Amino acid sequence: MADPSTYRPKTGEIPTDPGVYRFRDEQGQVIYVGKAKNLRARLTNYFQDLANLHPRTQKMVTTAASVQWTVVRSEIEALTLEFTWIKEFNPRFNVMFKDDKSYPYLAVSMGEKYPRVQVTREARRKDSRYFGPYTKVWAIRETIDLLLRVFPLRTCSAGVFRRAQAQGRPCLLGYIDKCSAPCVGRISQEEHRALAQAMCEFMEGRATPVLRQIEAEMREASAQLDFETAAEKRDDLQALRTVLEKNTMVLGDGTDADIFALVSDELDAAVHVFHVRGGRIRGTRGWVIERDDDADESELMSRLFEQIYSEIPEDSGTGARAIEQAQAVSVDDVVHTPTRAVPREILVSVMPDDRETLAQWLAGKRGGIVDIHVPQRGNKAQLMETVKENAKQALVLHKTRRSGDLAQRGQAMDELAQYLDLPAAPLRIECYDISHTQGQQQVGSMVVFEDGTPRKDAYRHFNIHGDDGNGTPDDTSAMDEVLRRRFRRLLAEENGEDGEDDEGIAFESGPVDASGRPRRFSYRPDLVVVDGGLPQVNAARSALDAMGIDIPLIGLAKRLEEVWIPGEDFPVIFPRTSAALYMLQYVRDESHRFAITAHRKRRAKTQQRSVLDEIPGVGPSRQKALLRCFGSVKKIREATVGAIAEVPGIGDTLAQTIFDALNPEQKTD
Repeated sequence: MADPSTYRPKTGEIPTDPGVYRFRDEQGQVIYVGKAKNLRARLTNYFQDLANLHPRTQKMVTTAASVQWTVVRSEIEALTLEFTWIKEFNPRFNVMFKDDKSYPYLAVSMGEKYPRVQVTREARRKDSRYFGPYTKVWAIRETIDLLLRVFPLRTCSAGVFRRAQAQGRPCLLGYIDKCSAPCVGRISQEEHRALAQAMCEFMEGRATPVLRQIEAEMREASAQLDFETAAEKRDDLQALRTVLEKNTMVLGDGTDADIFALVSDELDAAVHVFHVRGGRIRGTRGWVIERDDDADESELMSRLFEQIYSEIPEDSGTGARAIEQAQAVSVDDVVHTPTRAVPREILVSVMPDDRETLAQWLAGKRGGIVDIHVPQRGNKAQLMETVKENAKQALVLHKTRRSGDLAQRGQAMDELAQYLDLPAAPLRIECYDISHTQGQQQVGSMVVFEDGTPRKDAYRHFNIHGDDGNGTPDDTSAMDEVLRRRFRRLLAEENGEDGEDDEGIAFESGPVDASGRPRRFSYRPDLVVVDGGLPQVNAARSALDAMGIDIPLIGLAKRLEEVWIPGEDFPVIFPRTSAALYMLQYVRDESHRFAITAHRKRRAKTQQRSVLDEIPGVGPSRQKALLRCFGSVKKIREATVGAIAEVPGIGDTLAQTIFDALNPEQKTD
């Protein structure tokens, strides 16, 4: 435990300007980032009597070994820089709000030549439009099914789309009029994009023009006695109204607003938000945190604002144009995409600290005035109570899950220490596995668990090279290579050696880089687990011993779930219902999953996509022409040389080459 007085700066040396400060530990790793209107006033508070500090703050200042600061011109710049550094360094003592669940979205890929509508949970793509978040996937699928009656966009993947183009035949949705079939030219690229844009406008809340147009078309068809068309338009109208009914009108004045409610107790806090656009709820979202510092609700609300709106860039246009564009964005743009998506009105249950500073900061992002206030009466106050009730329910659910998870993880750690005779509970566990296909494209995986939970940003995979660069003869040799590469890098970083790893990536000495971020392999595990029995365990132990690494190591065999210890003739049998065995199985299965995923990606990059790839002179363009003409490789194989030569871009000589390659038994001299 460090004494804060050993690195305390002189009071007169600390400026009184706004700025951002960073505490670092003995290895130079950033452990806390904060901002201040007055750096001197804020920093001197950290160096008072430890008994007067919050326990978490006490731990932070006694863990730190130095403090640095950066002066900025305004509080707004300090706010921006603070969150930028928090995202960059991920300091252990900074608290971040985390989603209480994973949300699905309705996405329209406007960046593609032919936009696609789909359900997705993946990271945001620059040129896609997102609507939601929804609470259930089936709710999005119902919405898409209704929308496709009026906006028949494609929903197929790129592979299915290309296959339909090559075959000249649409999928089932094209035959039942749920897709406009751009793959076979039933609709032009411009017309299909116009459909996608119309769907986005409808989902953004501008539904009235669409409804009026369809209703007018229905009446016109009825007047012309075209009752079949009129009935179709009537059904389209009902489908769109059903979609609108799913998004309840909550504010009759057509308000665009984000409504945040925060509830907390001594240990935890939960926030829920309703994104309202055009007076309708376009999505909801929730965050939860563990309150392990002395921040009050106002400060927590400020942190939430910084986190949510930090990724939206400053507005570069005029305020009026920004307001107009801000009213036409999807709900997910508010949180994730770089658009002018800050609404004019933000309603909160607790007024955040530095309200004026936050309002100025958000106004710069929006290009217009942003009003942050607590609703006192009327529909907005009633809606706030609904949002607050959702936050309360999320907090109750989080506490229920957290209590069970913490107890289970703590029990598992204690049992592992007991059964394996470890000096302490293994807080960091690393597990290794090997994946390959008949010895080809060998890949090793390293997964990391800290405090019983996955630390996915520390996962690594290794492409196995072997002595000759073509892999290793068996799994034990592959495991030996993976462990040597991982721990050779650890020793180099611990010993302050610069060098280059086996992948050709240069690294410098020390467990952290110049900016304070931990290096790739800078932490020693408390326990190493390998997927396999005694042969794999002994091979792993030999690799570690050869490097002088003294770390507990075990193996978990799949057949009977035995735990093998190096040098022992018989395995350790954990009770089938023990939390420790469940933990090891979880770690092993996660390592296996990660290894298979990396192996499949490597295999996909190296394997041939088609037999046509092997024919010299037949590149992607000529392959596409052949498949468009014949529909499949089988039909190309059955075609004559003359028929192949008639394909655009294929001459007589190349046609003979293609025929001979696909029909080696008929090859002529």
